[in-house]
Amino acid sequence: AVGRAIAGGDFPYKGVSLLAHAHGFGVPVTVHVAVGLDITHEHPNFDAAATAALSDNDFLKFTSVVQRLEGGVVMNFGSAVMGPEVYLKALSMARNVAHQQGRRIVGFTSLVCDLRRLPPDLGREAGRDSAEYYFRPWKTMLLRTVADGGEGFYVCGRHAETVPALWSAINHFEREHAG
Repeated sequence: AVGRAIAGGDFPYKGVSLLAHAHGFGVPVTVHVAVGLDITHEHPNFDAAATAALSDNDFLKFTSVVQRLEGGVVMNFGSAVMGPEVYLKALSMARNVAHQQGRRIVGFTSLVCDLRRLPPDLGREAGRDSAEYYFRPWKTMLLRTVADGGEGFYVCGRHAETVPALWSAINHFEREHAG
């Protein structure tokens, strides 16, 4: 709804709006709220029940997208806890349904972009005595959920550099493989 409003509205920067472009391409955007985490939750008009209900709707929408992750890509930009955990729960639900249907969701790629320095060998989980063991993007997205046939990639850097570089690489790939 927000993407549709931005795309159809008179906003000076709607041409660079992620939500407007997602709406234009028919790509779902989901928002996952932890009630009490944002300063707007202190406002007297904040409705925690409505926010939680909408977040639940978005979680189920995200899970329906994850059901089609086989052969696709999942990306995480800087979310150390909530993003990987929402993804893990959605993937678990999707894999349970796929298993009941005789399918598997295993052949996909995960990309994590963050500032945390990780060791060069990301293919082995850190020991429990290491802080990296608790870094969910590595443990969840780069190791465990792709262990049965997927592949995980990590890019360390500032989003101001990594996101435009990814955008440029995708556009270059598209131009090279068009037609």
